[in-house]
Amino acid sequence: MRDRTTARPTPGESPIPTSLGGYDSRIVPNLQTDVVVIGAGLAGCTAALTAADAGASVLLLAKTEFAESNSAYAQGGLAAVVHEGDSADLHVADTLRVGAGLADATVAQAIVGESPEILSWLLSLGVDFDTGDDGKLLLSREGGHSVNRVVHHGDATGVAIQTTIERAVLTHPNITTRTGAYVRDVLLNEGHCAGAVACVGSGEFAIEAAAVIVATGGAGQVYRETTNPIGASGDGQALCFRAGATLADMEFVQFHPTTLYIAGASRFLISEVVRGAGAVLRDRDGVRFTKEAHPAAELAPRDVVSRAILDRMVATGDTHVYLDLSPVADPHQRFPTISRMCRAFDIDIERDPIPVRPGAHYFVGGAIADLDGRTDVPGLFVAGEAAATFFHGANRLASNSLLEAAVLGRRAGAACAELARGERPGLPKVVSGVPRVTNAPRIHLDDMLYSLKSLMWRDVGLSRHAQGLEEASHRIQLWHHYLMRANPSTPAAYELGNMLLVSALITAAARERSESRGTHYRSDFPARDDDGWCRHVQLRRDEGGTIATSLTAPGMPSDQVPT
Repeated sequence: MRDRTTARPTPGESPIPTSLGGYDSRIVPNLQTDVVVIGAGLAGCTAALTAADAGASVLLLAKTEFAESNSAYAQGGLAAVVHEGDSADLHVADTLRVGAGLADATVAQAIVGESPEILSWLLSLGVDFDTGDDGKLLLSREGGHSVNRVVHHGDATGVAIQTTIERAVLTHPNITTRTGAYVRDVLLNEGHCAGAVACVGSGEFAIEAAAVIVATGGAGQVYRETTNPIGASGDGQALCFRAGATLADMEFVQFHPTTLYIAGASRFLISEVVRGAGAVLRDRDGVRFTKEAHPAAELAPRDVVSRAILDRMVATGDTHVYLDLSPVADPHQRFPTISRMCRAFDIDIERDPIPVRPGAHYFVGGAIADLDGRTDVPGLFVAGEAAATFFHGANRLASNSLLEAAVLGRRAGAACAELARGERPGLPKVVSGVPRVTNAPRIHLDDMLYSLKSLMWRDVGLSRHAQGLEEASHRIQLWHHYLMRANPSTPAAYELGNMLLVSALITAAARERSESRGTHYRSDFPARDDDGWCRHVQLRRDEGGTIATSLTAPGMPSDQVPT
């Protein structure tokens, strides 16, 4: 018998289930549609509109309101090639450089090549991007870009896009929407994705469909400090993993350098556009420190700026640094949303420096998808932040995320509409869920959640090392074991289960990659190792229900290269 004070569950004791709640066709009410879209951000809405325009019936499900998507929280803008001084080749080159050797050139060329068309489509829907007196689009510059190419709507671009596309979705005759619907499982029938099970209130219903598009966004909420809204809990990545899809690049978590840091306040994002306009970072003594880290100073790639802030916080013993907007002309007019938020805390951005520190912002990794959103599970598609297309590599170029979400959403929607014209597998009769056990532990969900977020911030955050990653892995496994024994049966418990799973995946990939690259920094392996690690870390659920890792050469698998 093992010592109870040091015992840890073996993989066989706490396997990752294929379904959290199971399914019985005799009990759960069934609906039918052509395409199910999970998520109401830019990727999900674009996919729904594209499939519906092609004649498919679409059911769009979201656990929060449209305004609570990561897309709506995007302040900066959308990167697109629209200026005569810019080119697709230059945009691709910037993307590959920031991607630190792991971005796929073919994918980047395809996505960047569609940026003018995506921009025209958004304008046709009515998105009010900023223009100059001559009527031409105003372009800003963010970290990692060599020229101005970011279209925007003040400092609230995400809101402008999201409200416009939400209106189009809600008025489309082929789209039915349900907010407040938590999708706990996708359903498989003989290896094919056949639909999903959703929870609404205390009830559940199943949806039979030809295809399911997962567009649930990121997973910033697994960290104590994050810019993400409350719903960004990694549900989509967990859904895909349990369904058997291969995930990749989960170690690459991008931390935004500048989030408002005041004790008790929400971690409000201070857009990179502010630094692009001339704002500088200073420590508590007023010293500007970013030039020591990179020649581009405040406009260096986000991982560089974030670590420079962390190093300065450690050196000064402070909890934050300061963003100084005094070099920016008319900051209140240029950044009204940021100005309004800071005024609520008696900060005048024209006069007072803003206390900031890094926060988890964007998840590069996810379920591997081709440029039509297909995963390696037939009928299961993924788009946006929940996907790994290898567009971003080891680090995302600023404002490339909205572009990728729209391109992949549109392509996935078209592919699913085509799939809906053929035969569909139909829902299975019965699916087993997490088995019930005797003497199940009583779990305090909020306490476990807070402990997880603190652990991830401390040991799997901006700086990682082997000892901390090993301890994190053991603790996450232990908590997952207890939660599964408690038999989760509410959306809050399902969500925590997904967060534990995604945290385990991030930690497993970070342990595997014994080098530093892009957003992934190992203090015990601080150098980038192109000879040994210019590869992707892939993760799959093995037959025993544990996480299996493997390595693959950079770029998209040969059977998924777009034509």
